[in-house]
Amino acid sequence: MSIRTLSFAISCLLYTGYALGQNSPDCRTAIPVCADAPITAVVDGSGDIDDFDPDVITQTGCLEKGSVASANIENNTAWFVFRAGTDGQIGFDIEALPVNPGGVVTAEWDFALYGPFDQTSGENFCTAIGTGTTEPIRCNYEVNDTNFTGIGVNPENSQVGAPNVTGSQNTYDEYINVRAGEIYYLLINNFNTNFDGDAETFELTFTGNSVNTNQNTALDCTLRDEFLGLDIIACEDDPDIILSAQNSPAGPDIVTITWSLDRDDDGTVDEVVAPSGTEYTVTSPNSGRYFVEIETSFGLITDDILITFFGVPTLLAGEDGIIIREDLTNANDPDQYAVEFEVDGDGEYEYAINGGDFQDDSVFLDVPPGINTVIINDKNGCGITEPIEFLVVGYPKFFTPNGDAFNNTWEVKGIEELTNAQVFIFDRYGKLLKQLDNINGWDGTYNGNQLPASDYWFRLDYDRTEQSVVVAKTVRNHFSLVR
Repeated sequence: MSIRTLSFAISCLLYTGYALGQNSPDCRTAIPVCADAPITAVVDGSGDIDDFDPDVITQTGCLEKGSVASANIENNTAWFVFRAGTDGQIGFDIEALPVNPGGVVTAEWDFALYGPFDQTSGENFCTAIGTGTTEPIRCNYEVNDTNFTGIGVNPENSQVGAPNVTGSQNTYDEYINVRAGEIYYLLINNFNTNFDGDAETFELTFTGNSVNTNQNTALDCTLRDEFLGLDIIACEDDPDIILSAQNSPAGPDIVTITWSLDRDDDGTVDEVVAPSGTEYTVTSPNSGRYFVEIETSFGLITDDILITFFGVPTLLAGEDGIIIREDLTNANDPDQYAVEFEVDGDGEYEYAINGGDFQDDSVFLDVPPGINTVIINDKNGCGITEPIEFLVVGYPKFFTPNGDAFNNTWEVKGIEELTNAQVFIFDRYGKLLKQLDNINGWDGTYNGNQLPASDYWFRLDYDRTEQSVVVAKTVRNHFSLVR
């Protein structure tokens, strides 16, 4: 975030006895919080997007219990994000409150804590959480026997937190030791009555040695000034993103609100909406940096957030997308065939050829000659391509004419891409065994008789245009017949 115009004194004054005006049921719009006062939140219904992959989350530790039909972790949830202000120990208490003051507590709150994350890494934290790539470091999905759950020490019965073990009835987990600058995401979910349609309330209070030493610095309270949340990476088919000014330090003290957009994040505002409401809807695929300016009775408050949409990866058109760096069309006789892929976009991608493992590098060495396939995956979880075919012109270093339908003939793969190509095959003594056309390969026979396993030689003659001049080329090398 680049613009913050709220003074520290006003921030501390407004946040004393802080209660959230709005809950965020989605990870991508998690509400930044601090440890300087208890946080009261009201939770009801589901969010705009499913945070978790349902096929994965059923096997993700303590959240497995929360993924069953009677306790959906996508419903009646709250997401918070905090940044450690100092090195030290942090805990928190989540207290269930009655719907009506003095009434019976019906909710049973559980939680999962994720981190630490590096805010400068560019990683899509919510995708890592939702795909199970990142597991909770602290959690509880056991049945609570008090109105409290959290990490540290239960203030109601003095239960000391211990590592989560499914079925242990341990509703408090251990304190965490944090380092200044680390980012953590906290999911809080109503396990007990999350389908009854009634809003439920809880109070979140941070604890631990760091908080006891100085509750104003234990967590970085400047993160709370980023009330629009951390930058968002989204997919083009995701639901709309709702930005809210209701979590700003202004609270209800709002005179006017102005939203604006810098589409290219280049410092030039392209669109201004004024006056406007407390919420702004961002639709796919409108990437850009979004700004809000809130006029209050005491001055201006501003914030901004970068939202980037990604889609299924698409290669650049034609030869710009699949670059054959080395094969017989552009090199005399390379030891290995090399291919590079160029995606139309600036996302994070990984690549796999011929059903192999994914790699981050878009360059592949030692690619087999002939027809190959590549699959490109968006690492932000926004899609994966179907297999894309590409041709490498070259020759195999061996063949196995044993009648099993694999590698039964030897040929120059993609020879049709070469000009005036001719192939001659010899034995080790230089005897011509076969002249190949551009259609059929050699089956390892001479005059109808099978030749023994051995090395054989070939000569490939063809023409290649170099600097607008047609040049005759010859490749001489050998390959193995294996029986």
